[in-house]
Amino acid sequence: MIRTKDTLVTAFALFSLFFGAGNLILPPLLGFQAGPLWWLVTVGFCLSAVLIPIFGILAHAKLQGTIFDFGKKVSPTFSLLYSLLVYAISISLPSPRTAAVTHEMAIAPVFGSSSLLTSVVYFILVFIFVMNRSKILNIIGKFLTPAIILILLLIIGITLFSYDFTFGQTAFSNPLSKGILEGYQTFDAIGAVVVGGVIIVSINLRNKSASYAEKKALIRKAGWLAGLGLFLIYTGLIITGSLMHGSFDAAISRTALLSGISLQTMGGTANLFLSILVSLACFTTAVGIVAGTADFMKYRFKDSSRAYLVTAIIGCVLGVMMGQFNVGYIIAVALPALMFIYPITIVLILLNMVTEKFASPLVFRAVVIATILFSIPDFLGTVGLADVAAKLQQYIPLSQFSMGWVFPGFLVFVLTNFIERKPEQA
Repeated sequence: MIRTKDTLVTAFALFSLFFGAGNLILPPLLGFQAGPLWWLVTVGFCLSAVLIPIFGILAHAKLQGTIFDFGKKVSPTFSLLYSLLVYAISISLPSPRTAAVTHEMAIAPVFGSSSLLTSVVYFILVFIFVMNRSKILNIIGKFLTPAIILILLLIIGITLFSYDFTFGQTAFSNPLSKGILEGYQTFDAIGAVVVGGVIIVSINLRNKSASYAEKKALIRKAGWLAGLGLFLIYTGLIITGSLMHGSFDAAISRTALLSGISLQTMGGTANLFLSILVSLACFTTAVGIVAGTADFMKYRFKDSSRAYLVTAIIGCVLGVMMGQFNVGYIIAVALPALMFIYPITIVLILLNMVTEKFASPLVFRAVVIATILFSIPDFLGTVGLADVAAKLQQYIPLSQFSMGWVFPGFLVFVLTNFIERKPEQA
């Protein structure tokens, strides 16, 4: 029997899984630049940063597997390459970004030290924790998210009741697509695919006597509750940024804006407290990413401890190399990789949610191939080949929103299912 308490505990666990420290710095600047169109960027951001990740968890509930199971219907080779690519991106971009956020929010304002020094010390500590698997981080993690949420709710509440609802000019020509692409930067769809299975295992351990249907209902309810929480926080942060359009310089960075908003609404002490909490949350995220990647490689190399060690070292070295750059640069560098991997990830999530009748291996292969092909123009547009991309995009629906893969992928899904059904009707 599934209790209400189990649903709430699972919902909070899911919320904590997706609500990373890096996510905090994205919505305020999005709102700050959106002006009166803040609601459109909110819709776009929540589509890719809330809805798709929750769908990923629902797909996990159906699969009861790991990241490898998401793509195995395409082929085992594809699934392995996809898994390796996701882990490579994870240790090269979101993991180093946590060090950059920590430096800009907590270290540089207090100590004024170099970003390289912060990155080196940060990933030495990450390596120590990854190799020793201390339970301290799990204990800290239980208190971090509630504390950060409390401060954010206070910031949002104070802003809503203290500022007039007037907005500046929007900086976006396509606010909806801007919101969607900024949502990519949360990496939460990837997070759902990579670590969503951990939530499923936890549910199975806590509710051993529950039936498959009861567990699926639990995950569905908890998923939508977690999604509602994320939606409210993100919307509040976007509105907060939008209402403060006249309080900061237009060229302000994401981390500086979050710190500035905290300082203006709650004062220096609360801002320092938030910076410390965000830094600790960043650190736990980095440890989780590096350890998760090392675990995957250890499993692939027949439980090899050496594979775990080498992967941890590589993850931390990459962290130092990328973590010394500012957050804005890392986000810009991440965009091409995300424009390639995110459409594939979204398609795999959606296909794994579809009933088996409409998601055969042939459908998986056809839709994934179409998605990859029609993602190429969007990808080219982010790597300095905008002219080439523009020539291709003029023939593809939704390309002006960097979503050129959506219509072809859906069309191939329908046609492939029609072709597979046709012999049955003859």
